Amino acid sequence: MIGIIGIVVVFVMVFGGYLAAGGKMGIILKSLPFEMTMIGGAAVGAFVIGNDMSGIKHTLKDVKKVFKGPTWLAQDYKDLLCLLFELIRLARQNPVGLEEHIEDPAASNIFSKYPKIMADREAIDLIADTMRSAAMNYDDPHQVEEVLEKRIESNHEHAMHGSHALQTVADGLPALGIVAAVLGVIKTMGSIDQPPEILGKLIGGALVGTFLGVFLAYGLVGPFSAKVKSVVEEDAHFYLLIREVLVANLHKHTVNNCIEVGRQNTPSHIRPTFSDLEEALKQLKQEAA
Repeated sequence: MIGIIGIVVVFVMVFGGYLAAGGKMGIILKSLPFEMTMIGGAAVGAFVIGNDMSGIKHTLKDVKKVFKGPTWLAQDYKDLLCLLFELIRLARQNPVGLEEHIEDPAASNIFSKYPKIMADREAIDLIADTMRSAAMNYDDPHQVEEVLEKRIESNHEHAMHGSHALQTVADGLPALGIVAAVLGVIKTMGSIDQPPEILGKLIGGALVGTFLGVFLAYGLVGPFSAKVKSVVEEDAHFYLLIREVLVANLHKHTVNNCIEVGRQNTPSHIRPTFSDLEEALKQLKQEAA
């Protein structure tokens, strides 16, 4: 919603200010289809050249994040801590019983309590692979932390592809606007014998290309890239929390202390309070009793 509001504000302020200053929309509207075809078409073509099909799909999917915001909300972090609590407690009490849950999370009655987390393959694999390795005695906390850090960093770089691709397009749009403007000037030079009022309209139409390139770059595509980057970076905290809790578990801290480490590493604006999380964990203990 906030993304839509931002777009509306950009258009209202730019074109509203132009009209308030006495500008006429006629020249812009007349040139817009042709200039947009050149600039937009060239930008799309350059985007396709610079990305493979998976990158194109990834970027188009990421555009939705501008309007939807982060994937993981406060309740999701709370659910994640509860899930990790159940798994770590089971690993301490019944290591053999844990195997069926981490070998087939889809059939697990623990994982199935948290459908949104279950739908994220990256999170589930991160949890299951790490706990499986610990069960196989690969449990040096420092080595595991290093492996998890590299894995999360690699996934993060992949997740940032959409933002980088959009920023590349934004960087090229002003230059493409100049290309369109130069073509407009070339067209104008072919009518150099026309009276000033006609030449003025032709030159004005050519300048629409420069305007569109800069406007699209800094008013839309650039901010889209920044928003996608912000959302991806915020969502990354979800996977970092998994790492912190699982590494704390390998350090042989108590189950409650492992979860508290995770709670304190949750971003402050969505961090569950100690009492809220404690109440949720008590309910899990009562259900298991």
